[in-house]
Amino acid sequence: MGDIERAWLTNPSRRKALARMAGLVAGSPVAAAMAQIDPHPLGEHRRALSLAEIQTIFDFEPLFFGNVSRTIYDYSAHGDGTEWSLRRNRQAFDWVDIIPGRPAVAVSQVDLSSEMLGLKMKFPIVIAPSSLQVNLHPDGEIGMYRAATAASNTMMMLSANNQTPVTQVAPAVTGGTLWAQYYAHEDLATTQQWVNTFNSVGCDTVVVTVDQQAAYYPRTLHDRNFGGRGGRGAGGRGAAAGAAAAPPALTGAARYGVNGRIWYTWQHFDALRKMVKGQLLIKGIMDPEDALLSIQHGADGIVVSNHGGRSMDFGPSSLEALPEIVAAVNGRVPILFDSGIRRGADCFKALALGANAVCLGRAARWGLAAFGSAGAQRAMEILQQELVQTAATAGCTKLSDINKTKIRADFA
Repeated sequence: MGDIERAWLTNPSRRKALARMAGLVAGSPVAAAMAQIDPHPLGEHRRALSLAEIQTIFDFEPLFFGNVSRTIYDYSAHGDGTEWSLRRNRQAFDWVDIIPGRPAVAVSQVDLSSEMLGLKMKFPIVIAPSSLQVNLHPDGEIGMYRAATAASNTMMMLSANNQTPVTQVAPAVTGGTLWAQYYAHEDLATTQQWVNTFNSVGCDTVVVTVDQQAAYYPRTLHDRNFGGRGGRGAGGRGAAAGAAAAPPALTGAARYGVNGRIWYTWQHFDALRKMVKGQLLIKGIMDPEDALLSIQHGADGIVVSNHGGRSMDFGPSSLEALPEIVAAVNGRVPILFDSGIRRGADCFKALALGANAVCLGRAARWGLAAFGSAGAQRAMEILQQELVQTAATAGCTKLSDINKTKIRADFA
């Protein structure tokens, strides 16, 4: 090293500059984070909310995300294709304004009790069928049923894609109301076995899902979300006792336009109608003509639903489809509604547009995954309380007061 280089290394000005740079780096938050032993440093203090601190349905979602595997989260959270319909389900609620009451009424004056198909309800809110609940929490389907019953005796529809068989769920809760959801089989003998099992445990009301299923949610991991490329999650599909096993999960090119539910015909529904001795509802109606055909073929009620954006991409939101269906049905049968409910105000808007009751899918799943049965119950109670508060603000003291005069919709 030459004299010039040595002079440069020992120059006071350079030493001061290096010291200043070292002080700047040492004092930066980036360096402080890098110095932590914790491999996941946080930019700010964070912690999970306790159940007592939960205020809205949205508070459950990050806990749901943190409590389940990524594949289970993806299966619950996502929809078909580009998920345009999934997003539109939520956006549609923003296109409906609630008109303030003149005057508003006290919350204590609001009574939203009603009766639908012989079912007495304190609130017009029920639990939609949703799959594989043991994957969300060990309480599973029985925990969801207990939660529903504890939350003002809310009715629950048990999914055919359950992990706890209906023969175990139905007798687990005293005083509850359980309806059975069903995906039709081309084999009518198998269909009869399912119906017989429903009848044996007191599930006299059957809800058959008929919406489109041209694809099985084309995301990279969705085949595995059912527990492997050929299965449907831990414990497999909760087939009814004596019923045939579920068909294997479709993979590859077979996921598109083959099997699923695109083979459904009204003739098949007619055969199912003869098997079901109690009430039969059709879930997945998105068109007024289909609603009228449902009534003609003996349906006791319909559920306006696009399966939470999971059945067919680029269709209308369920909320947009609701008014025309209500007008066509004209009160002949009850109309239930699902897809996108997250707030009591959402419930109010669907009821104002003509639904007799609304169904909770993801909202209830979030609560179950976050805190088990207690979380699911809290989720239902939050929506019940929010609905009452919204009704009071809009000047509605009873369910019949919630009508289209209380909202302003712009779906253009």
